[in-house]
Amino acid sequence: MKLNLKEASTVASLAQLLYEFLPGSGNNATAFPLAAQKVGVGEFWQPGSKLPALTRLLTLTLEHHRNLFCPLILEIVTQSMTWRGRREPLTRAEIDQLNTLLPGVGFKIPDLLDPAFLATLTGSPATPTPPPPDQPHAADPAKLAELAGQLRDLAALQPQERGYAFEKFLHALFDAYGLMPRASFKPRTGEQIDGSFELGADTYLLEAKWHNGLTPAADLHILNGKLSSRPTWSRGLFISYTGFSPDGLDAFSRGKTSLICMNGYDLHETLSRGLALDRVISRKARHAVETGHVCVSVRELFP
Repeated sequence: MKLNLKEASTVASLAQLLYEFLPGSGNNATAFPLAAQKVGVGEFWQPGSKLPALTRLLTLTLEHHRNLFCPLILEIVTQSMTWRGRREPLTRAEIDQLNTLLPGVGFKIPDLLDPAFLATLTGSPATPTPPPPDQPHAADPAKLAELAGQLRDLAALQPQERGYAFEKFLHALFDAYGLMPRASFKPRTGEQIDGSFELGADTYLLEAKWHNGLTPAADLHILNGKLSSRPTWSRGLFISYTGFSPDGLDAFSRGKTSLICMNGYDLHETLSRGLALDRVISRKARHAVETGHVCVSVRELFP
C-alpha cells in the first residue's frame, strides 16, 4: 500500500537520521544492502547515491513488506554498533531520535526502548524539543494588503501578460509567508515547472493557471504525471484562478494523487481575512487525505 503523506515525510526524516549508521557499499560485513538482504528485502536496495537508495529501501519495505520494517531497523542498528564501534559509537541521542520518529510510520520497537539497552549507549538522552505552537506564520499585514491589491490589479492585464504576472504574484505571496519559493524552472528537457516552495518538511511543485474558462481534468493529470515521476513524498499545488471543472475534479479525484487545488476565490479569502497561507495549504492537504477530495474551498475550511 502506498505511503500516505505523513508516512512519506517520516521516511525522509528516518533516512536522514540513519544515513551515518552504515556505509552504502564497500563492506563485506556491515552495510545497508547487507542489512536489507539479511531480513529479506535485499531487492529494494538500489546501488547508487546512498540517501536516495536508503529512502527507497525504507519506502518499499513499508509499502510491500511492512512486517519486515522493524526487523530491518533492528538489523541496521545492530550492524551500526559493530561498524561504528569505539571510534564513533552510536549515541543515546541518535536512538532517542529514532524512537521519536518511528511512531510516524506506525511502529514502536521495544528492543530500542529497553532501558538496559539505552544505558549502554554513550552520551546523554536527547533533549526534548517542545512542539512548535500551532500558530500561523506571521506575515507582515502591510505586505498582505499590498498583495491583495496586486491580485485585484491582475484582472485588468491582457491574457499574455497575466500568466507571467500571476506567477510573480504567487512567488511574492509564498515569500511573504516564509515558504522559500523558487521561480519557474525546467528540470528536464521539455518539462516546465511553474515554481516550488517548502512547507514544513514537504516540498511542493506549483502549477499556476489563469484562463478564461475552468481548468479541465487534463491539466490536473499533467501535474500529477510530473509528481508521479518523482519521489513518493513529493506534493503539488495547482492554483487555477478561475477554478476547476466540477466534472473534471470528480473524475480526477478517483485516482491516486498527492496534489491539492486552490482557486482565485481561495486567494482572495486568504488575503482579505488575514488567514495564514501555510495553515490554509496544510488544512487543504489534510482534507484531501481524509476525504479524497483535492479541492475544498477556504470558506469551508475556515467558516
